[in-house]
Amino acid sequence: MVKIRLQRQGAKKAPFYHIVVADSRSPRDGKIVEKIGTYDPMTNPATIVLDNEKVQKWIKNGAKPTDTVKDLIEKASK
Repeated sequence: MVKIRLQRQGAKKAPFYHIVVADSRSPRDGKIVEKIGTYDPMTNPATIVLDNEKVQKWIKNGAKPTDTVKDLIEKASK
């Protein structure tokens, strides 16, 4: 099963996330299929950059976003 989820980057106490498409069996920061955006919670307000065409393509092909990514997609589309 393929999931759209966050992949943590950045230093300790300074997180930065890539929004990626990955196999659900792979580790959080392991092998990915495609990078479709970024999320920076340290800026005020938080910065969300998404490629909406790729997100819709992957969801249409059966990828399930995690709860957090689902919230980020909704915030980015506003």
